[in-house]
Amino acid sequence: MTSNPSDVSQEEVRQALREVIDPDLRKDVVSLGMIRDVKIDGGRVSFRFVLTTPACPARDQLQEEAKRRVGDLPGVSAVEISMESSVPAHQSGDARRVIEGVKNIVAVSSGKGGVGKTTVAVNLACALALQGAAVGLLDCDVYGPNVPIMLGLSGRPMARKGTIVPLDAYGLKVMSMGFLAEGDTPLVWRGPMLHGVIQQFLYQVAWGDLDYLIADLPPGTGDVQLTMMQSVPLMGGVVVTTPQDVALADARKGIMMLKQVNVDVLGIVENMSYFICPACGEKTDIFSHGGGERTSRKYGVPFLGSIPLETAVREGGDQGRPIVVADPGHAVAKAFKKLSETLAARISTLNLQARPTVELQL
Repeated sequence: MTSNPSDVSQEEVRQALREVIDPDLRKDVVSLGMIRDVKIDGGRVSFRFVLTTPACPARDQLQEEAKRRVGDLPGVSAVEISMESSVPAHQSGDARRVIEGVKNIVAVSSGKGGVGKTTVAVNLACALALQGAAVGLLDCDVYGPNVPIMLGLSGRPMARKGTIVPLDAYGLKVMSMGFLAEGDTPLVWRGPMLHGVIQQFLYQVAWGDLDYLIADLPPGTGDVQLTMMQSVPLMGGVVVTTPQDVALADARKGIMMLKQVNVDVLGIVENMSYFICPACGEKTDIFSHGGGERTSRKYGVPFLGSIPLETAVREGGDQGRPIVVADPGHAVAKAFKKLSETLAARISTLNLQARPTVELQL
């Protein structure tokens, strides 16, 4: 940095920061409205850098480049940057009823059971929360509500002023039929009853202000899925599959279901993608490999990432401590963290594309 006594101008700061390009949104940070409250005091320049998600994988890169670009200006002796985040809200533009305070509703679905959809939903939600986002997790799998087990939750939610207070775990607000059902008693419900309970979970739960509400849908393409997609303006859907052909055949149906009801397919996750032997380190493709990525290319939807098959993931689910919480340094935990960052970037991109860019004045 230089120590030129002449003051730098607001326009010079603006032009310098125009050279900083967000790698996911592919626009400069000034046009994206990320630069706020620029202050110049002699040779000291300070400003707020407001990211579109706390789960931004390029956070450090953007901060360093912004500091360097402004610091290289003649007359600048110091640069102070306050890194913050403000997740943009989904703007649907249709008549479906929004959930007050909830910015983005993301459905996690699968064409069939047994692919680890709930495991992905739970770890994805936890990963977003651990990075600073306000996150809720709605267990819509009313016939097999496993979210409480995977989060180590029990007990019944309280009622307050006509609303249901969700339970808390690892920074998440959580609601599930598992909190209300009696032990192992099965639910034998028809469509109208399912519709009613999902409506209640959506609109009578005190979700508060959330950046993301992750909805774990039951497998398949039935009544609960249709209720969700017809009731609320979903930001989009994530399809979970495993690599083998029988799972991919059903995943393709899930993709087509989302497209038929005009819900954006945020991407495909290939779970149980491969296994690494803990004894010898050899990688084995137990369920084949790469089918999720091939399907994403065929249907023109993003591939969000691969999650390996690991004993630690199963143990974490059984013990109520998801692997991203129990062992953040584990390779699978890092894979889930990367998945959360990729998904968050995808959501931000779609939200910003859906509305005109308004450049904020510095």
